[in-house]
Amino acid sequence: MAGTSALKFLFIINPSAGRHTDTNWEESINKYFTGKDFDVDYYHLEQKPDEQKLKKYIASKKPDRIIAVGGDGTVTLLANIIAGTKISLGILPGGSANGMAKELEIPSTPEDALKIIEAGVIKKCDTITINKKNICLHLSDIGINAQLIKYFEEGQLRGMLGYAKMILKTLWRREKMQVIIQTKGLEVRRNAFMVILANARMYGTGAVINPDGKLDDGIFEVIVIRRLSIFSILKTVFNPKVFNPKHFEIFPSTSVEINTLKRVHFQIDGEYLGKIKNIQAQINPGNINLIVPEK
Repeated sequence: MAGTSALKFLFIINPSAGRHTDTNWEESINKYFTGKDFDVDYYHLEQKPDEQKLKKYIASKKPDRIIAVGGDGTVTLLANIIAGTKISLGILPGGSANGMAKELEIPSTPEDALKIIEAGVIKKCDTITINKKNICLHLSDIGINAQLIKYFEEGQLRGMLGYAKMILKTLWRREKMQVIIQTKGLEVRRNAFMVILANARMYGTGAVINPDGKLDDGIFEVIVIRRLSIFSILKTVFNPKVFNPKHFEIFPSTSVEINTLKRVHFQIDGEYLGKIKNIQAQINPGNINLIVPEK
């Protein structure tokens, strides 16, 4: 039974995330916290989460720590709700790619990940506000990767085989975008396959797109991908490493406006959000408290 001063943990479980994994997260959480003096509660997300309902539940429970049990979409959903508050956000990697968990070096095994939830340190991290309404915690982009995410969501195959199939489909249909990027008094015009707003270093596949990225440095990076090939992308998926620097440019920024000549695919933290022609983004230093491993 929880003591009067016990920390309150609220686990937000996304049953739709990582549908092909064998982990019963609620069972693992119950087993881990049995006999420990913590207040543990659960909330199961619907297939299409009701954000207002979730906000009311969080307000009623007043947790000290909220834990996203799912993939990057679940993490971003909660980040949008609690950014700017004193509530800390933890991650149990229950999704398919788990890019943010990999970024923070959170183990994939339930017991090891739960040790961080219980005893990890709280780190103030930045967020990016996009078009004055969406928060990006990890990586957002326009172009070929967002298009890939759209195809992947629509497809039936999962895992690396499904991902590779969608990559081939995406690359077959790839087109360059004409983009205008304005940041720090600088305006650049490029033909590009992708433009990334990077608060972190790597995608969920392990591919490092932003080697010098830090979650707490008060800036984000605008990355322009000028060249892509089927061989280089497949090599990155199956043998993740840093992207070839000859293929991209990096512009450190605190704010940026990006315009395209025609509507292009757009995603935030692994969630496809349709097509757009304009992005306005701004850094929010120290805007969210993350539970991370103690170094």
